[in-house]
Amino acid sequence: MSQESSEDLIRVLCADDHPLVRKGIASILSNETDMKLVAEAGNGREAIEQFRLHHPDVTLMDLRMPECDGIAAAKTIRAEAPDARIIALTSFDGDQEIYRALEAGVRGYLLKEMVHTEVVRAVRLVHSGKRLMPAEVAERLGQYFPQVALTPREVEVIGLVAKGLANKEIAAHLGTAGGTIKMHVQNILEKLGASDRTHAVTIAVQRGIIRL
Repeated sequence: MSQESSEDLIRVLCADDHPLVRKGIASILSNETDMKLVAEAGNGREAIEQFRLHHPDVTLMDLRMPECDGIAAAKTIRAEAPDARIIALTSFDGDQEIYRALEAGVRGYLLKEMVHTEVVRAVRLVHSGKRLMPAEVAERLGQYFPQVALTPREVEVIGLVAKGLANKEIAAHLGTAGGTIKMHVQNILEKLGASDRTHAVTIAVQRGIIRL
């Protein structure tokens, strides 16, 4: 196959805080005649900066990075470049991260354990304007439909419940009334389908809503 001209190359930005992951992806892409890795980033802030500099055709974005996570970076990039094609790299520890990424406007998801076998196909697919949703991710998401999201305050409350705080202590921490916290906890139990506070914390961790 003849070498593609620079105008025909799919230009890729890879953002991941693990150098070995970036090195592996760079090695894979270097074997493809129709794509080129134009930039790398080790955190979300760098990802935004590199996107502004290079305007890549496709961005591979790790969802969990220091300084600014991949979801926040994707939101910023999409706000500045609505046509940006972003593929989320995820270990898929829960559905909440995927919902947040959907809201941020990512075009596809690539499970980290599948990067070495699927990254080339994923880049070409998303570059062509299609969306990418691995069967494993779709199946897990399907388990939680209809999904009712916790509000930011409810996420704060369940996080404090997970630390063992009682309603009165949570109220003091958040500067609100104890009755308000009780109402938040009741809403959380209902939304998560939990039988009690401990069960709610377990579900919240499984779904990636909070991390212990």
